[in-house]
Amino acid sequence: MYKELIINVTEHETRVALLEDGTIVELFVERPDNADIAGNIYKGRVQRVLPGMQAAFIDIGLQQAAFIYVDDVDGNHHEDLVQRFNDINEEDQALVSGPEDHESVGVSSNQRVPIEDLISEGQEILVQVAKSPIGTKGARVTSYISLPGRFLVLMPNSNHVGISRRIEDETERDRLRNMVLDLKGEDGLGYIVRTASEGIQKEKLAYEMSFLKDLWKNIQKKYKRAPALSLLHQEIAITLRAVRDLLIHEADRLIVDSREQYESILSFLDMFNPKLKDSVELYEGVESIFDAYNLEADISRSLKRKVWLKSGGYIVIEQTEALVAIDVNTGRYVGVHNLEETILKTNLEAVKEIAYQIRLRDIGGIIIIDFIDMEKKANQEKVFNALKEAFKRDRSKTHILPISEMGLIQMTRKRVRRPLNRMLCEPCFYCDGEGYLLSKQSICYNIYREIIRQAQDMMGVRLTLKVNPRIAELLHGEESHLISDAEKTIGKQIVIYPNAQFHLEQFDIFELLKD
Repeated sequence: MYKELIINVTEHETRVALLEDGTIVELFVERPDNADIAGNIYKGRVQRVLPGMQAAFIDIGLQQAAFIYVDDVDGNHHEDLVQRFNDINEEDQALVSGPEDHESVGVSSNQRVPIEDLISEGQEILVQVAKSPIGTKGARVTSYISLPGRFLVLMPNSNHVGISRRIEDETERDRLRNMVLDLKGEDGLGYIVRTASEGIQKEKLAYEMSFLKDLWKNIQKKYKRAPALSLLHQEIAITLRAVRDLLIHEADRLIVDSREQYESILSFLDMFNPKLKDSVELYEGVESIFDAYNLEADISRSLKRKVWLKSGGYIVIEQTEALVAIDVNTGRYVGVHNLEETILKTNLEAVKEIAYQIRLRDIGGIIIIDFIDMEKKANQEKVFNALKEAFKRDRSKTHILPISEMGLIQMTRKRVRRPLNRMLCEPCFYCDGEGYLLSKQSICYNIYREIIRQAQDMMGVRLTLKVNPRIAELLHGEESHLISDAEKTIGKQIVIYPNAQFHLEQFDIFELLKD
């Protein structure tokens, strides 16, 4: 599979698209006022400890307080902390999430110390952002710091050396482990050896280890000098993260439309992997780079609630605070032979689109998929297996359960960043994100009831009703009987005035004291 990185840079926004065989599969957007802060390190202050939840709020100087769980507080320290870093180093801290590099080592939770014995309100604490703020939730932070490099990940809170699971050759694993153990000596720091280290010479590993150590010492010095609520270390820009986490590891080519960023990327590669400089290309076309690669239409489609399938079926994606529901429908597709075959074909086509949309939209959390009911168990298995296969290329961790008796598939996908629609969209100012408005007829009935209610306390000779023009048209036409009935009931004339500035559901009732 041929993978490309397309980077569009403007003064106010940077967009990074990952293409697989020419199709956009992931999109990352960064704006100055809404940058991804995952990986940043802060000197924070404990704002509030919650013993009942075994968690605490940490003020790190942002609008929302950050959140830390007891397992992420240094003090519940074990010799082997790698399992905890599985969830933050590659997946939450990097630009792209994925089970890329860590050797899994179990950590017993039986020795957990209560959070109230570890930290107290007002205490200053060094924390790293594991997850950026998502919606109304503040950032999730950890006091187990990790500093990723090209070949290594430095873990100051551990003395463990782990090897990427993707390095399968036992001889090479032993070589790398012994090399790192020899280089680290008695420094008391932990390291994860990344996939890119396979076959590396000792000198390069030593250089990066020294670089990461110096970086950590610098962060410690800043922590001692800086006041609370200070940013001590900032993750690199999105373009360089794309190079570090995508180009270096898996993408075949990178095309960027900014000469400044192009030169910055080349300088970055000079330090980490000069051989990849030939894979970087500067786009100088007149047409926008995203238009040149036909990406805008797919991005726009990924923001729609309803997505049509080629056969004529469609899926509907509904996102809530707690979960995402995806419904599969046959739509215009009527099949050729029999109903079961039509349903199976629609479901299998939907599987590919669902996996694609979830990855492109970066949907995380609990996901419920309602496939069209299939009678044959064998067909259910085909759909389930197809869904598991479709998510194999997804770097985010997913867990998929078999189809239930009700025809539902439950799955979870690791949530790292805000989904695409939350990043590019905002709630409708008209319906406040509800997705529905009262019907015009219901609004007319509400107006009728409110007139009757308010008229009891009004002494005026006439009532003035201000409404949206579409409601005014209805009250003068099909629903005019409501006004006639209200006038008879209250014994007063009602004059309707349309106001184009009014929300469809908005109306005002005034009394006129004199003619």
